[in-house]
Amino acid sequence: MSGTGIDNPLHARLMAELRALLTSASPAAALDRVMQHFACPVGSIHRLDPATGLLLLLERRGIPDAILPAIERIPIGKGMAGLAAERREPVTVCNLQTDQSGQARPGARATGMEGAIAVPMLVKGVVKGVLGIAMPTAHEFSTDDQALLMRIAAEFGERLG
Repeated sequence: MSGTGIDNPLHARLMAELRALLTSASPAAALDRVMQHFACPVGSIHRLDPATGLLLLLERRGIPDAILPAIERIPIGKGMAGLAAERREPVTVCNLQTDQSGQARPGARATGMEGAIAVPMLVKGVVKGVLGIAMPTAHEFSTDDQALLMRIAAEFGERLG
């Protein structure tokens, strides 16, 4: 279907905006734009530290200070971000508050968010980090959303890696 998915002209415009922000501004500005596009008041960027194998928090928005110790250094395979890095694919939770899958760590509930997604930053098949966003209502991120977020995360990975 024309105009949907990753070929959507609005998505192309968003990608161009993000490339410009990542080139000329801080990653925080690009994260803010992604959060705005998806109407998510919470977001984070983690960079993979190859020396330690940990995801290190680079930027955050809307995440309470009380849970910083749990998200500043994330092991691969732990929580949504760690699982996204390990699996090299998006990890989604429709409702963090009621999730029983074990994908989200218990501290994720402290954000007060429900719909959440963590997406690996893949550059030529190598994980450079993870991009995460969340919203205050239950939400299933569509296949198109996930594909767009994978493209966005790859841009972040190329610029930050």
